[in-house]
Amino acid sequence: MAQNTVSSIGYRTNGFAVAKLLKRGQAQMVLERFGQTDPQGQNKTLTRKFRRLEALPLAIAPIAEGIAPAGQQLIVTDVQCQLEQYADMIPFTDVIQDTIEDDTLSEMVSLAAQQVSETKEVIRYAVLKAGSNVYFPGSATTRATVNGTISRGDLRRIYRGLKRNRAKEIGQVISATANVATEPVGRAFFAVCHTDLVADWQNVSGWTPVEKYASNTKAMEGEIGKVENIRVIASELFSPFLAAATSSSGSTYLTNGSSGTGYPDVYPILIFGQDSYAIVPLQGKNAVKINVINPTPSIADPCGQKGVVSWKMYDGCIILNELWMARYEVAATATPA
Repeated sequence: MAQNTVSSIGYRTNGFAVAKLLKRGQAQMVLERFGQTDPQGQNKTLTRKFRRLEALPLAIAPIAEGIAPAGQQLIVTDVQCQLEQYADMIPFTDVIQDTIEDDTLSEMVSLAAQQVSETKEVIRYAVLKAGSNVYFPGSATTRATVNGTISRGDLRRIYRGLKRNRAKEIGQVISATANVATEPVGRAFFAVCHTDLVADWQNVSGWTPVEKYASNTKAMEGEIGKVENIRVIASELFSPFLAAATSSSGSTYLTNGSSGTGYPDVYPILIFGQDSYAIVPLQGKNAVKINVINPTPSIADPCGQKGVVSWKMYDGCIILNELWMARYEVAATATPA
């Protein structure tokens, strides 16, 4: 493992410069705002089970006088989520603390916090984009045959499918604070996607950008607009399947993240209804621990030269109802007009 030494960070050429390090862009955490958050208690198992009672069939047949109905058996569906542990570390030396004028230790803690949040987002995205309720543009029937981008007709198909399966629009989301609290939002299905698709969304018939929302509709962080009853949030963390549309090629769509003549990349757009998935952190402020060990003399380090910033967390994510969310796989226009 490479250590962060003074040579890997470097001195400023102008000596005692009075300036702050450039602030890194930190991706907003999106997925934890729409899932059902259910922390796992400490000192419990790593397994969390969710149980759903399915709707009963309608009793539309009249009964005979004096004859009791046969009754119904409860239909129970169990969904199980497994928490996993994740961790990383940033070794450093006493030379960094003693000679670098920037507050490097604070910056390393900030870097670790950013790494934690983005790690959570990506591992949850990996779970959710593996759902089985999939739609493709136009005549495509598989990921390999994708040769089109977003259309209002496809979005209406998805909306119809979600509503047919009794998915409910989201009317409350998890607040963007350290506490697990909710806040109201205008009811809608929420779509999340990569930022490469922003231009294609803007070309969809009926697109409404956030600046044209009604005064009583508050845009969320990262939200770019909506089409009818589907609101859209974009993040660069929601990566595509690179060069996955193997049945078509050309320069019309992005390939391997840029304009080219190879096979098109395929971008998953995840569209959520209420309670379609769950997030299971460990109890206690999402169970993320960031530790700082300053260089301290010890048997293993007699001169107190080595320190470390480390973090660890437990987290789990699970789809609760496949039919209350959808994955819409599209290409991205290479050169938007």
